[in-house]
Amino acid sequence: MARAKRRYLTATMPDGYVKRIGPTADPLTHYWRIVAQLDNGKTEVFWGHTRSLAEAKKLKGPAGDGAKMRGWKSYVFEIAELVEEPV
Repeated sequence: MARAKRRYLTATMPDGYVKRIGPTADPLTHYWRIVAQLDNGKTEVFWGHTRSLAEAKKLKGPAGDGAKMRGWKSYVFEIAELVEEPV
């Protein structure tokens, strides 16, 4: 059985932040990030990656629930497509 090709993936967020993932053989397609503003002025960042855009979009609802539970002042939920880097 042949080994799956290992590759590097990158996601560029609207604010210019670039996330590099890999090496991986997983069929990942999207990167998501939550940037939460706390009452004390600090920021928390949560992130992950998914195998489809639909899977990433499903996380938006739970992000709102998490904001209420953790008492965030505000938060931004963002999704970016992962692009395979040339080797």
